[in-house]
Amino acid sequence: MTEYTDLLAGYQRFRADDYEHERERWAQLREGQSPKVMVIACSDSRVDPTQIFDASPGEMFVVRNVANLVPPFEDNKGRHGVSAALEFAVTQLEVSDILVLGHGSCGGVSAALSRRFADQPPGEGGFIAHWVDMLDEARDRIVAEHGSGPEAVKALELETVRVSLANLRTFPFVPEREASGKLRLRGAYFAIADGVLHVMGDDGEFAPA
Repeated sequence: MTEYTDLLAGYQRFRADDYEHERERWAQLREGQSPKVMVIACSDSRVDPTQIFDASPGEMFVVRNVANLVPPFEDNKGRHGVSAALEFAVTQLEVSDILVLGHGSCGGVSAALSRRFADQPPGEGGFIAHWVDMLDEARDRIVAEHGSGPEAVKALELETVRVSLANLRTFPFVPEREASGKLRLRGAYFAIADGVLHVMGDDGEFAPA
């Protein structure tokens, strides 16, 4: 498994190879960024959007968190990391597309389904529980239909994308840009087991890309 010293060794390879070969690109990026796509993905180490989409530096504005979730718009004094990133991407960078990327074998979904961190204090699972409780309504509906087996897991993994897309539209600056054609919201799901990307259609269903 990769350790800190491996990261430094990787940096040396990057500096000697990729950085040298892409000198012109890095010179351009020094002046600023202008990505057209924002990707909201899971923090899971197996699901790197840059690798999945074979993207280069400067091409995607990426936010990663547990279970690729977007919270609803909330006007309070809390620390709103995802909301700040969204606000920056849409109102400052003016991205034209936002992609929510779910994935298979998601630990956040497993926690939401089992509720194993419910009632735990912060630092002992409480932060996780309060984050994934955004899925509670979907979780209850799915458990009622599928139980808590593999079908339920897959269904809730897909539902993380739909929930996040719905929550994106609670931010006032998102639907107004959608209505004017300046912004498009998209969903996708990456199956770790077979490496297949599934894209969500206008009907909310997923199909292989």
